[in-house]
Amino acid sequence: MSPVIICRMKKKILAISGSIRAKSSNLSILRLIADMMPVAVQYEIYSGLDTIPLFNPDLDTETVAQTVTEFRKKIKDADGILFCTPEYAFGVPGALKNALDWTVSSGEFTDKPVALITASSQGSRAHESLQHTLSAIGTKFTKEETLLISFIKAKMDQEGTVTNVATLASLKTVIAAFLKSLHDSEK
Repeated sequence: MSPVIICRMKKKILAISGSIRAKSSNLSILRLIADMMPVAVQYEIYSGLDTIPLFNPDLDTETVAQTVTEFRKKIKDADGILFCTPEYAFGVPGALKNALDWTVSSGEFTDKPVALITASSQGSRAHESLQHTLSAIGTKFTKEETLLISFIKAKMDQEGTVTNVATLASLKTVIAAFLKSLHDSEK
């Protein structure tokens, strides 16, 4: 049975792919999730990770780069953030970690509900590492709002569509848990 996805009030979700590849499996998953969203959700896939400059604490002042300011604003304005990332060299992709580093001092993620999907060949190390980073920057998430999809390429067709029934069900379950958290944060 598919989980019921409920959202009573208009919510904004910012989805972030940890991969900057145009044909990333993670981006395909985020697009699939867009189709799962209820009407009461404004869902945006962020596409600017590759425009954020390398983090340098010396440059983290009141006049940071415009792309950093825009990224921080998108996070601040969102009710929740959904990450879908691969694992690169047993870790979090550099572009994603770099973007998150720019938010440490500014605090946009503090008490922000997040969900994390790691879809990769293996993925367990990046999945664990990103959970540590998300905890360090003050996000809120539960185990039910995380999903590790190992061997993702075997669960998709050539066009990047998830074809594995169990994976589709797991995605729906994680999204339902995430939307429930967003709903519960209304109270």
